[in-house]
Amino acid sequence: MSRLIKLIGSLFCVFLSQLNARQLKAVKRMLKEGPNGFEGGMTAKKYMRINQTSKPTATRDLQKMVELNIFKMEGDGRSTSYQINF
Repeated sequence: MSRLIKLIGSLFCVFLSQLNARQLKAVKRMLKEGPNGFEGGMTAKKYMRINQTSKPTATRDLQKMVELNIFKMEGDGRSTSYQINF
């Protein structure tokens, strides 16, 4: 488990300068929930609730994290969810 925590910490530091405060808050929250993250993964709706933001902002932020390979996207349309890409 400690190796996983060290790996996550080093990956987190690499992306720290590329993420905004909302994105950091979401990633930290998912890591806090454990290896499985949220039940069903992160969704735009959950992101909006965590960060008190609009749907367009949530979608843009989540897409940026997919582009950075921090999150992997599962599903599409209304059933899209995001998992941390280990």
